[in-house]
Amino acid sequence: MEEVAGSVVPTGTRWRRARQVVRYTAIGAGATAAAFATTTGILLGQAKQARRTIPMAEAPPPRCDGVYGPKLPGPPLTMVILGDSSAAGYGVHRRRETLGALLATGLSRRLHRPVRLHRFAVVGSLSAGLKHQVEAALEKQPDLAVILVGGNDVTNRTPPAVAVRYLTDAVRDLRAAGAEVVVGTCPDLGTIQPIQPPLRWLARRWGRQLAAAQTVAVVEAGGWTVSLGDLLGPRFAAEPGRMFAWDRFHPSAEGYAVAASALLPTVLSALGAGQDRRPALTRGEGVRSLPQAAQEAVRNPGTEVSGTQVSGRDRGPAGRWAQLRRRAFVAVGALPAHAGEPVPHPAADAVPPSGTPRADGVVRPAQSPETGDAVRPAGGTETAVEGRS
Repeated sequence: MEEVAGSVVPTGTRWRRARQVVRYTAIGAGATAAAFATTTGILLGQAKQARRTIPMAEAPPPRCDGVYGPKLPGPPLTMVILGDSSAAGYGVHRRRETLGALLATGLSRRLHRPVRLHRFAVVGSLSAGLKHQVEAALEKQPDLAVILVGGNDVTNRTPPAVAVRYLTDAVRDLRAAGAEVVVGTCPDLGTIQPIQPPLRWLARRWGRQLAAAQTVAVVEAGGWTVSLGDLLGPRFAAEPGRMFAWDRFHPSAEGYAVAASALLPTVLSALGAGQDRRPALTRGEGVRSLPQAAQEAVRNPGTEVSGTQVSGRDRGPAGRWAQLRRRAFVAVGALPAHAGEPVPHPAADAVPPSGTPRADGVVRPAQSPETGDAVRPAGGTETAVEGRS
């Protein structure tokens, strides 16, 4: 017998209770470990299945380098496009359907001057790969740089702080050289069909976290951002065979046209050629602290974020001031016939770029140069993928 807190408890009873507590704790810990192991196993299994389902990148995307609108007056504006396969245009078969060609065509038409495009984006690139891309791009003395990166950092689980550091360095180096910089932030990988829940939910969360961090870093470094997020998600869900490329992972020609339509207004504004209007408060536009603007942009794809001042000051109590805008998408398409077609090297096809959104918002499908019928990229074999965007 033993006296405990004014009462008498048999020693044997106390030890039995202690053993019960230890046993229940062990059972609880074991259940937690088992649940964690089960969840981890599910995620690993889904990742392997996604790699088997999504084909490997076998052929490089079409080259889109060259002068667009060569017959227009004035010196060419030099544009570089950096990042991963989204920037490179992987998933389409014609150079006029790549993101770079669509942006260069739209810029040339609206600025009424030639645009010389250089593509340094690499399929499968992480944010760490921007260092070498920027070094090569600076040799071209760019006036404008467009960057799309982040998807592979999510699939490879690069810590956001590490990925953002490389992006920050890239933007600062380009800005120091006099280039305007527009970044399309990390897309929402939760819209990719071959990725199943719960991996899809985690991919969406990781992507949004990275996109918000990218927004803050880019604006702090003097650039502009456009949130891509699940910009294509509703259309992909409604028409996956039309909006996805043959690999079911990258955008189709129509998908790239939508992305270009979202990016072009901000590209024009960065160059001082955009629409100068007051922010529409009814549309959720206006001045925010940069962290708040970044979070709102992540929740609303197609949102532009740039630095601004309030009462002559760059910063307020919550940090850098930012301007948040939701610009109307600008349709992208071919130059007028008299202005000359884009002339990459070698010469581009003479067919106007496809995937152009009409005034009613419907995106025109790619067309055959021979028949004018809608066409789709050819299918591919199923192999594997990891970090292919």
